[in-house]
Formats: sequence, structure tokens, C-alpha cells
Amino acid sequence: MKYLISGGGTGGHIYPALAIAKEIKRKDRNADILYVGTKKGMESELVPKEGFRFETIRVEGMPRKLNKDSFIALIELFNGLRDSNKILKKFKPDIVIGTGGYVSGPIVYRAKKNNIPAIIHEQNAFPGITNKILARYVDKVAITFEESIKYFKHPENIVLTGNPIRREILEMDKKEAYRKLDIDDKIPFVLSFGGSGGQKKLNTAIIDMIEDIGDNMSMQLIHITGKNRYDDFMSEIKKRNLQLNDNIRILPYLYDMAQALNIADIVISSSGAITLAEISAIGIPSILIPKAYTAENHQEYNARAFEDKNAAIVILEKELTGKILARAIKDLIGDKKRLQDMSCNSKKLGNIYATEKIVDVIYGLISK
Repeated sequence: MKYLISGGGTGGHIYPALAIAKEIKRKDRNADILYVGTKKGMESELVPKEGFRFETIRVEGMPRKLNKDSFIALIELFNGLRDSNKILKKFKPDIVIGTGGYVSGPIVYRAKKNNIPAIIHEQNAFPGITNKILARYVDKVAITFEESIKYFKHPENIVLTGNPIRREILEMDKKEAYRKLDIDDKIPFVLSFGGSGGQKKLNTAIIDMIEDIGDNMSMQLIHITGKNRYDDFMSEIKKRNLQLNDNIRILPYLYDMAQALNIADIVISSSGAITLAEISAIGIPSILIPKAYTAENHQEYNARAFEDKNAAIVILEKELTGKILARAIKDLIGDKKRLQDMSCNSKKLGNIYATEKIVDVIYGLISK
């Protein structure tokens, strides 16, 4: 069977697509999988690294307000539709799978116009605009949150599956992870990141925290700035004349995220749907800092769901400072019983079978 998968722009769209691709390959070693993305997106780097064939189309996101960029995006959309048609005719997939981001729009739309079965997956409670449009055409819409049903036009085509999780998240050798990441398992380890693109407010708070308590930091910290924010972060560290001790590591990106998550005592992060799916699958206590500028404020909505179940502490961006963050970390590290309870509550929120459910739906569409 031939499977065409598309999703891009951010890790929130790419990692679910990769999880689905790997599960298909696990069940069918002879599966022929093609991933379609853009040259500029993160997928152009992440997908080939995972060993999947990768092709690109020309497409750009449509600005929210009408301006000159809107006309450029419109031209690229037509280019993307033509590119998609060529790929579909050449590859001849048995099914097309979209996981969101504007790149998935042209390829999924053209698939349905060519009578090819298609399914999309929506990670968030508030669907992205691309998936809202595509839902009118595709055979099935896989969703993560039941609340998102009301945003789609054809509820009869919706199936509640949860968020796909990379199998390596669930099958990690922790001893190997400690060794590879050079983490001491006797000292609390905090993993901090602001989603795949980083988070400016979190970066600033981490710098302030290092300045305040650097030498007295009773933990190991790996903080991931996001590739485009790393230089600014390190420039500020230099400007303030701060010294990074051996227990503090600052990285632009971490490819071994699955390993780091599995050995983290606390995760500090924004509250994107995929991050929450992964930390709850493992059962990690978290400090969540929802990004304030996301559509429909969906990250705070996600974060509050974890806070309500006592699986996370929520700090809004407007309230975030280095001192507040340091205090939250210190309080958790100093209260092992609370950490253990939060871990158990986080685990209860996890859904480790979502990827298998989605692949079962995919097989059902192919066999029709």
C-alpha cells in the first residue's frame, strides 16, 4: 500500500505525522510512505532524519489581514495545488493523511478531487483553519478533544482518537537516556522548552532565574531556546556576564527529546497539544506556561485541564518572572509526595493508544 502523509510548520503538526508513519511501517514493513512538506518548514529537516522519503510543494500561510503578502500567498497556493497534483499522479497513493499546517491543505484537497481516500487529524480543542476547511471534503476527521466536534461541519465523519504519540516515547531505555544525555539520576532533572519554536517569555524567565540563583541551583537543567531564539538568548547571557555551570545546559534544539522526557523529574513548557499528550503518556509533573497569542487561547484551555486534575502548575506569560519560576521549581523539588501525586495524575490523562486507533481508521478507509 502507498501512504502519503502531510503536516508541517511546527512540531505540533510534524510529530503526529511521524508517529502515524512509524506505526504504519511497524504494522506493514512493505508500506510505501511519502511525506509531503515545504522546503522552509521544520519538516524538511526532521522527516529525512527519520528515514522517510520527502518531497516538497510551494505554499505559504495566508495572512490574517489582507495585504500584499495575501496576494503572494494566493499565488503560492495555486502553485501548491499544481505541485500536489503532480505528486499525486506520480506517487498514486492509496490514501492521503493530513495532520495540519497550511502545507497539508493543497495535497489533501487535491487528493479528494482525485477521488483518493483522505483523513485529517486535529490536535487541539480549537481546530486550525486548514483543518476546518479540509473537514468539508475528507472521509474522516480524527480529533483529540471531544469539545472540537462543534467546530466541524460534518460531525458524522468525526472519530475521537487522541493525539498520536511517538512509540519511542513509550519504549525508552532510561539507563541509556541518562548515559547519553549525561544526567545524574540522583539529582533532580528539569527539562525546559517553549514548544518547537521556543518561547520568548520563557527564555527571559530562564535567564533571570540563572542570574538570581545560578550557583545555588540544586538541580540539573536543560533549557531549549528554539533555533531562532538561541543567539539572542546567549547574547543576553554574555551581556549580563553570567556563567553557566555544569548543571545548566542551553540548547537551540534537542533531537533526543524522547530520551530527555523519559528521565525528566519536571517539565517546563508551553501547553501545545502534542507536548501534553507526550508528558501525560509518560506521567511527568509539569509547569505549564501557555502561549498567550495562540488561536482562541487554546493553550491556556489545555493547560487548565491539566491543572484542574492536579497534574500541572500553570503560570500565565503575563505573570511569569524568573523568581516565580524558580519558586515553583523549588517547591516541587522539595515536595516529593506532591511530585509523585502529580505524576500519577498526569499519567491518568494520557492516551497511549491514539496512534493505533488512527492507523486502524486509515486501514478501514483503504479497505472500503
